[in-house]
Amino acid sequence: MMSRILFACLFLGLVTAGSSLSCKWMDQKIQTVYNSTNTTEDAEGEVTLAFPNHLYRQASKASAEDKLAFTVQILEEVAALFEEDHSAASWEDSTVRNLLNIVNKQAEELRSCVSSLSVSHKKKNSQLYFRTKMYFKRLSDDVLKKKDHSAEAWEVIRKETKAHLMRAEQLASSLHTAN
Repeated sequence: MMSRILFACLFLGLVTAGSSLSCKWMDQKIQTVYNSTNTTEDAEGEVTLAFPNHLYRQASKASAEDKLAFTVQILEEVAALFEEDHSAASWEDSTVRNLLNIVNKQAEELRSCVSSLSVSHKKKNSQLYFRTKMYFKRLSDDVLKKKDHSAEAWEVIRKETKAHLMRAEQLASSLHTAN
């Protein structure tokens, strides 16, 4: 169930971004259906880090290409989190593998939609890039590692990931409405 929600949020947000930038690959992936609800209890595990709304506000003021670069960075950081030891998580290993495959594929294809993505985003928005990287490092260190990659820690990561994918969708939607 969690994977369906993550996949749906990921696709909905990124399909919007890709279509506004005329990325052919994204235009071909519009056949996603989102009709499920989250059945995982959201009351478990408190987030120890404040959600970085300021990063998304800063990204929302950037150019369309930099918004897309920020979205790619978010996808890459999410993928890095889920590559950690998730054996104590409440979901199956195949679910995580599927999520990683999709997130990595989305990041790769979105990266191809903009020119010189890695250099441009890192140089022009070095502070945004660095702060985003540090936020995800703190998620890894302060949530996963300090809680020994426990099921509770993974539930916090799941909720944070869901929030990031929703915000990435909003950012991508702003690309679509701006054009």
